[in-house]
Amino acid sequence: MHQTPVPSEIVKAKIKENGLQKVGTASIREIKKLVDTIENASGVKFVRMEMGIPGLPPSKIGVEAQVEALRKGVAAKYPDIQGIPELKEQISSFVKNFMNIQVSPNSCLPTVGSMQGGFASFLTLSRIHKERDTTLFIDPGFPVHKQQHKVLNLKMETFDVYDFRGEKLREKLESYFSKGHIHSVLYSNPNNPSWICFTEKELQIIGELANKYNVIIMEDLAYFGMDFRKDFSKPGQPPYQPSVANYTDNFILFISSSKAFSYAGERIGMMVISDKLFNHRFPDLKRYYANDLFGHTMVFGTLYPLSSGTSHSAQYALAAILKAANEGKFNFLDEVKVYGEKAAIMKRIFTDNGFRIVYDKDEDKPIADGFYFTYAYPGFGGVDLLEEMIYYGISAISLDITGSERHEGIRACTSLISMEQMPDLETRLIQFHKDHPVSV
Repeated sequence: MHQTPVPSEIVKAKIKENGLQKVGTASIREIKKLVDTIENASGVKFVRMEMGIPGLPPSKIGVEAQVEALRKGVAAKYPDIQGIPELKEQISSFVKNFMNIQVSPNSCLPTVGSMQGGFASFLTLSRIHKERDTTLFIDPGFPVHKQQHKVLNLKMETFDVYDFRGEKLREKLESYFSKGHIHSVLYSNPNNPSWICFTEKELQIIGELANKYNVIIMEDLAYFGMDFRKDFSKPGQPPYQPSVANYTDNFILFISSSKAFSYAGERIGMMVISDKLFNHRFPDLKRYYANDLFGHTMVFGTLYPLSSGTSHSAQYALAAILKAANEGKFNFLDEVKVYGEKAAIMKRIFTDNGFRIVYDKDEDKPIADGFYFTYAYPGFGGVDLLEEMIYYGISAISLDITGSERHEGIRACTSLISMEQMPDLETRLIQFHKDHPVSV
């Protein structure tokens, strides 16, 4: 046994108390709770990389607008289910300015975070075709989306995109679509957990196949514009945030305010539906809803019974943030570039101490430095590696819970580790490497 930074007896006791058979297969929130209890019992501050939550202050523009809205009394009033007009206009302008995508305000909806947008979409899309019953996940992906499917008792299939980049993606997708049971596809771009980003070639392939097989593409843009290899921050100027929306009208976009705007606590996100899809009629919807118009059903058939609207004051906050960004008065990506700076430092520390980056390329180019990265260590599977690193005061999540087939890997989030903690990370990884020598 090695003398580890966190006493082994405390770690073992807290794992047992939390009822975890295997730490590496625990959910993100279960790991957070475990680490909280270990920190409290040991007094050792962890290098925390398990939670994908912002590590920056919220946008002041949003806070001031929300406070003003509260002072005016909006907390006493129900918001319209479809969103306040100011916000819908600004969402429409935002996707035009930063994606070069034309969507009318009517098709832009606020949701209780992107999580609700996903939940509502999964529920509605599962009912648009009587003969189609399955969602396809292009993995790895956010584990809670699969949890939502389980809660809704919806069918899903998945594949790890690692070995299917570029033109290989076409054949892989077609192998699913040609069976006729897939109604929709979900992926994130930039990707949680791997931080890979689809190339324009890959997005075109997805769009072309969506058109060919009449499949709806859900694009999770939780980390909007945060591929820092290009500057997506200038409204109305290229380059724009890449999107499948350039290649198909069969799309729903989820845009989060949590990461790019550091406004996670108010639980407000955006669902952007193509005008064509919003105004399309699906007769099979009438099996469950009173109306077969997709947009009407999404708003009044699904979002309404889920939450009866999105936080009224938070809508004013997001509208103000987007307005400032649209007018070029607020460079929201400048605020979050620090995540990429931290990732570059952290990846170097890991690779200097025997670790390797698991998802390391976008086709033939190195991935960006950003909110997440993935790592592995020789001789360990990801589940066992995660548990072992808890003894060294380092927390993350295993790729096993993300749908990845890279079972050796772990996802690290850069947001909560401060620059002041980098020496602690390095010291602990040096010790880990020493305690677990790699055979050459």
